[in-house]
Amino acid sequence: MWPPMNDWSPASILRWLFDSEHGTSDRLLPCWIFLRALGLVYYSAFFSLAFQIRGLIGPHGILPAGEYLQALAARFGHLGYWYAPTMLWISSNSRMLTGICWVGMIASLLLVLNLWPRGMLVVCFVCFLSFVSAAQEFSAYQSDGMLLEAGFIAMFFAPPGWRPGWGEASPPSRASLFLLIWEGFRIYFESGVAKIMGGDPQWRNFTALDEYYQNGPLPTWIGWYMQHLPHWFHAATAFVTLALELGLAWMMFLPRRVRILCFFIVTPWQIGIILSANYTFLNYLVLALGFLLLDDRFLLPCLPGFWKRSFLAAKEGNPLGEPRAERDWRRKLRAQFSALKLAFTAVMLTWIFYVTLAEMVRMVKPLPLPTTPVSAVEPFRIANRYGLFAMMTRGRYEIEFQGSDDGQTWVVYPFRFKPQDPSKAPGIYAPYQPRFDWNLWFASLSSWRQEPIVVRTEQSLLRGDVDVLLLFAGNPFPHAPPRQVRALIWQYWFTTPAEKRSQELWWRRQQLGVYAPTLEREADGRIVVLQWPPAMEPHE
Repeated sequence: MWPPMNDWSPASILRWLFDSEHGTSDRLLPCWIFLRALGLVYYSAFFSLAFQIRGLIGPHGILPAGEYLQALAARFGHLGYWYAPTMLWISSNSRMLTGICWVGMIASLLLVLNLWPRGMLVVCFVCFLSFVSAAQEFSAYQSDGMLLEAGFIAMFFAPPGWRPGWGEASPPSRASLFLLIWEGFRIYFESGVAKIMGGDPQWRNFTALDEYYQNGPLPTWIGWYMQHLPHWFHAATAFVTLALELGLAWMMFLPRRVRILCFFIVTPWQIGIILSANYTFLNYLVLALGFLLLDDRFLLPCLPGFWKRSFLAAKEGNPLGEPRAERDWRRKLRAQFSALKLAFTAVMLTWIFYVTLAEMVRMVKPLPLPTTPVSAVEPFRIANRYGLFAMMTRGRYEIEFQGSDDGQTWVVYPFRFKPQDPSKAPGIYAPYQPRFDWNLWFASLSSWRQEPIVVRTEQSLLRGDVDVLLLFAGNPFPHAPPRQVRALIWQYWFTTPAEKRSQELWWRRQQLGVYAPTLEREADGRIVVLQWPPAMEPHE
């Protein structure tokens, strides 16, 4: 409800929008569910990093964070701290990297257990931002921005206190609830705009999904079966995708019944994407945001009996707005603190809304809007522009590393997740995020000169760097590193049903050539180029 008609003062409107004590009291259950889900998403992000972070950005990793931060400091001086807001400025050794993953996992589990949710959200945000700000190419994903944005807004959305229960004493503020729904809306709508404005004819011809299940970063075995559905299914799915993103997403802002209907449209859609492709925690986060479209009246009958009684008892035993007896000095101090907190909350949430609105408007028409507020928060990734699948890849290419001691016999380094063995079924790994495998998929669409991680991986394999070797499923040279390493590029296709029945293969593939320079380790330890790759056109 709006503020009383006789109290439309600016202070009253600010409290109505941004103060949790005057928040919306009919969304306690969606808030509770979303925060538990956000904790699980955070946990999945930190859990996957714990096994990879040293190989990615450790001192002996592919892109060492320490080297990156030193380069920033040399170029920008003290401004480097702003451009890369990370705790790794203190130290970027292996213990520090592993530490932020473990602290993040513990904080995310405590968030799931509803222990000091605001504090745990701060810890999760700082730890994840510390990785993202120093990971360079390994954090250039829209999903990382989505999680940081949702995590930051959730700090204002979550109830205060050590054990806030259902949050009945401090319901979520209307502004924070709106911004989380606004993020979910923008993920859909901006992705639809990007598909139209990007100019890819496949979306306009409804052929964008004809080979989508095969050509994505990490397909699933379910995607193999969906790939072989008739063209009319893929065309209809492409049409529904555009209709959902550009049209149906607006239902999120309509009255209650329409919002609930929207939930029952987008939720099965996200589950379908999760089953047919591995997009890490992205779709799980969007799935969690969808629960904010519901309300207590809808969710209460769905609760188990014990939880239902607990929720009703909490609301009846702690009526909203019940005054508490306080000493005069405490009341004044509390009033001053509340005013400062309200002002800070209003500034930050309004800032985020302006930046995200400006970014969305500029996708459609480049208006001369002030850009300083946009650039000021850019390093923190808390107000982003999204555009998923604006351009569809037209083929599947895979980079494979091989080592040799004599230049004649080449042995393959096996990957953990991405397609390699044609007889191995593609798995379902999400929300686990294998960033090394993902980045190699992106690298395969470009040239090696634009993708330094490939040559750096070759160098690490020649040195036998243990942290990088752990990114692979095994080490074919357990006793000593090979003398030579090369990177080949293959093109992959799903097999046809007939091929799969007769050959028991999920993939067929063709070698296209050498992707990057073949490197050799000389007797004195120096690494030299043995063979330069032929010029190859970038793949689409």
